[in-house]
Amino acid sequence: MASHYIHFIVNPISGGGTHNINAQMIRNFFPSYVVVVEYTQYKGHAMALATAAMENDPYCIVACGGDGTVNEVASCLVKSKIILGIIPVGSGNGLASHLKIPKQIDRAMDIISKGRTIRIDAGKANNYYFFSNMGIAIDGMIIKKYEKAKRKKLMAYAWASFVAAFEYRTAETLLNINGQNMWIEPMLLFISNSNEMGYGMSLTPRASLTDGKLDIFMVPKINFFEKLQLAFSILKGTTESFKKARMIKCDTMNIVVPKKIFIDAQIDGEYHYLKTNKVYVTILKESLSVAF
Repeated sequence: MASHYIHFIVNPISGGGTHNINAQMIRNFFPSYVVVVEYTQYKGHAMALATAAMENDPYCIVACGGDGTVNEVASCLVKSKIILGIIPVGSGNGLASHLKIPKQIDRAMDIISKGRTIRIDAGKANNYYFFSNMGIAIDGMIIKKYEKAKRKKLMAYAWASFVAAFEYRTAETLLNINGQNMWIEPMLLFISNSNEMGYGMSLTPRASLTDGKLDIFMVPKINFFEKLQLAFSILKGTTESFKKARMIKCDTMNIVVPKKIFIDAQIDGEYHYLKTNKVYVTILKESLSVAF
C-alpha cells in the first residue's frame, strides 16, 4: 500500500486562505493513488497529523502551506524514507523557492506525481529542526512583530523589520564556530541551510541544501545609517558586499548569550521563545527526501 498512498496536510489559512486546495481537487491529480487529506486547525497540528500519518507508512506526505507548515511536516520526516512533498501556498515559501517548486498548485502537484526526489540537509537548533534558516538577535524580534500582523504580506514584514531596527538592543554573545571562540554583539545572527529567506530575498546566496554546511551571516551592532545600507543591500541582493557583515560556513555552532535568561528566535519563519540562553546548532547531512 505504501507506494500508492499519499497523505496531504493542508493549512487552510496559509497565504491569507486564498488557495482553493480541497480533497476532490487533489484526488483528480492522483487518480491511481490512495489519497488522504487532512486540514490543520492550530499551530503545531501539522506535526501531530504527520506523526500519526507515518504509522500507516505513506509513500509521501505533502505539506500544503507556508514555511511553518512545511517545517512541521518535514521535522517528522527527518531520517525517514518517507518523501516530503511541498505545495507552496504560504507568504514566504523559502524552501520551495530554493528547490524551484512553482507556486502554481497544478504545477507543484505535477512535480510530486513525477516522483523525482533529492536528499537534502537539515539544520537543528537544540530540539528544533530547520530547513531554510533560523536566527536570533533582531531576527527573533522581526518575526515576533510580523506574526501579529493581520495580513502576512511583504509590506508587513518590511514594517516589522523597520520597527525592530529602532527597538532592538544588542547583547554580548559568545560563539563557538568550528571549534573557534569569538565574542560578538550581533544585530543580526542568521544561520541558513538554503539560499532563500522567502519573498525572493536572500542573505546567504551561496548556501546549498546539499553541501553538508550551514551558512552564517553575522552583522555586529551598527548605526542607523548602516542599518539603512544593510536594508538596501538585502533588497538588492548584494549582502555579500556589505562591509560590516561576516559570512562563515560551518557544521556546528554553539551560541551563549550570558546576560539573557531566554532567547527570542525565528526558526523557518516562525517565532520561538527559547527558555535557555544557550543554543547548539548542527547540520544533519542528507537527512530528508524531498520531491522536486
